Amino acid sequence: MTAAARPSLRTQGQAPAGPTSRAQRRAKTAADVALLLIGACFVLPLLWLVLASLDTGAGHQTQLPHEVSLDNFAAVMTPGLLFRPLWNSMVLSAGTAAVNLVAAVLAAYPLSRYQSRFNRPFLYTILFATCLPITAIMVPVYGMFVQLKLLDSVPATIFFMATTTLPMAIWMMKNFMDAVPVSLEEAAWVDGASSLSALWAIVLPLMRQGLGVVFIFVFIQAWGNFFVPFVLLLSEERQPAAVSIFSFFGQHGAVAYGQLAAFSILYSVPVLALYVILAKGASSSFALSGAVKG
Repeated sequence: MTAAARPSLRTQGQAPAGPTSRAQRRAKTAADVALLLIGACFVLPLLWLVLASLDTGAGHQTQLPHEVSLDNFAAVMTPGLLFRPLWNSMVLSAGTAAVNLVAAVLAAYPLSRYQSRFNRPFLYTILFATCLPITAIMVPVYGMFVQLKLLDSVPATIFFMATTTLPMAIWMMKNFMDAVPVSLEEAAWVDGASSLSALWAIVLPLMRQGLGVVFIFVFIQAWGNFFVPFVLLLSEERQPAAVSIFSFFGQHGAVAYGQLAAFSILYSVPVLALYVILAKGASSSFALSGAVKG
């Protein structure tokens, strides 16, 4: 009797194959169409970028080049148009990320390890600071830079750019630091290590993945920052690539589309390379940290 009842139980457990399955197929089809449309919104600009960079007569329309040529890349690969602006972008972005990383670690460590009634209000203040638009404070910042005679100063610009992304960096760093067990630090404290020694020798090696994520986040934000260097760096030889891209926009609406596309591709290569390098290092360190904690 039990064996005879098993088929009926399996039959009862199966979902009806009528209207419900058709509705699921329609919902899946609608979701696939929506995803394809969203993907096309990202793919079409990238497709124009590649095609226009290979077309000497490129326009604003997406079209196949009449003759594939690398003349656009050869035209922009000069010290004045590409190499010096890319180097300036590298200095600004790497300096901003380095300053941000140090400040975020030192600020997130007490928030993660010490309980205080001021922790939550401080975190909410940090979260509120991430919502402030940079354009709202640029006028007083510009006035301060004029009074302190810091205009056209790369180090001063780096420190200010670091402050604009520091709130989000602290928030992210605290979340990564919370994942490291305090018991590992307590064992180091028993052996006589100080808090800074435990932070350097125990916590930071186990959160290299988080350090890489924060570094990439800050680096990308600084790499694509146009407004701050445009206002604070006046001389052309100190301006990054995000500002020098204006050289491809001529007067009366004339734009060198082919060279602009080639410059944009070369402008994206350092960020992609940095992401690949740090992503590989972060994955290996994440596996190591899991082995240590296990």
